[in-house]
Amino acid sequence: MQSKNKKLLAVLLGWAFVALGVVGVVLPILPGIPLLFVGLLVLSSEYVWAHHLLGKIRERFPAASRKARQWVGVPPCRGDRP
Repeated sequence: MQSKNKKLLAVLLGWAFVALGVVGVVLPILPGIPLLFVGLLVLSSEYVWAHHLLGKIRERFPAASRKARQWVGVPPCRGDRP
């Protein structure tokens, strides 16, 4: 039962970040793009499409991906160049 609650919380939290990111893209008060990325990161644990989209973003922006992973403290992905 606790696993279901964790999954539900992750999905709700991910979609909340995505919604805030969409609002942030329109309003200059909120940082829209970072909120969208956080939402995708959370949703990628539950949805395959979000995981694939993050992979495409990492391929398109490898330097930004590397910096974000270092900032968060996540080890580099396979194939990341220093």
